[in-house]
Amino acid sequence: MDKLKAYLIGILIIILAVAGFIVYEWGWLKLLQVVLSIGLVLLTLLLLFFTALTLYAESWKYGIVLAFLTAVAGYGSYLVITWQRLKVVCGIVVFFVALLLFGIWYISEPELGIADRFRSAEQLERMGRYKQAARKYEKAGNYEKAAEMYLKLGWLESAAWAYEKAGKYDRAAELYEKLYEKEKDTYYLREAHEYWKKAGNMEKAVKALEKYAEEEPWFWEDVAKLYEELGNEEKAREAWEKALEYYIKEAQEEGVFYEDVGNIARKLGKEDLAKEAYQKFLEYCIKEAEKDPMWWKHVAEAYEYLGEKEKAEEARRKYEKYKQRIIKANEETSHFPV
Repeated sequence: MDKLKAYLIGILIIILAVAGFIVYEWGWLKLLQVVLSIGLVLLTLLLLFFTALTLYAESWKYGIVLAFLTAVAGYGSYLVITWQRLKVVCGIVVFFVALLLFGIWYISEPELGIADRFRSAEQLERMGRYKQAARKYEKAGNYEKAAEMYLKLGWLESAAWAYEKAGKYDRAAELYEKLYEKEKDTYYLREAHEYWKKAGNMEKAVKALEKYAEEEPWFWEDVAKLYEELGNEEKAREAWEKALEYYIKEAQEEGVFYEDVGNIARKLGKEDLAKEAYQKFLEYCIKEAEKDPMWWKHVAEAYEYLGEKEKAEEARRKYEKYKQRIIKANEETSHFPV
């Protein structure tokens, strides 16, 4: 049993013991008085705090309402403590319980007015209250109708979300493409790509991803792979060429990308370029291995690319030696004296 659970059980036992003592000494009526007194005093203090906070913020309308509720709770506390006018006390308790239930009910649909809560989604739709109708349709699980309401409001992103919930992934993808045309935010192209995939329309999925790659070029490799899956070798090669162009630029700034240049160049049959890229990748890895022996693993890979198997094995042995040294060091530092 953890400490928190033990504390809670201890507190519960103390409360039950005190309640039992009060009942034994003075009866159930006194226990009711104590419980009501504590409850109303705490409520009064809580309301007083929020009243002061609201007035400090100069929110006079809510401040006046809270001040009224504080006064009612305070008066109820006084009547319970002095144990008089019990009918009034009963009315105050019923009032606050009803207020609590109303608050829970109201919070369940915060964007609907009181009258709208008693209208059906269809009635709200006929009245042109599309936002409220959408909320009602959502609550009923009719997300397709909710999407229609959002479209009437011009809320494309909300409509796309609703179509997604309805399983209408093609409609969601179409809306994300429209959002891209409107906002020019590549996020929407990525979403369109994902939902076309979910809809099973891989042709449109790759088109969306291709458009995305035009602005975010590191995705050309994904475009190429997707075209390969679709069996479109011509389009796949075009995408690989663009991916190669992107990685060449990146490699000039960060040498680690020469590995990608080499892999794509070899895939495209550009052996001279591939060999040159792998040689530069090897030089980069050796330089990094001098600072961090972990890079011997990549040195081995670079030698493998270049077909120098003996040197690859030698680099791999250096990496294994480094790895064993790290493992041993970890084992030694993990042994603490008892």
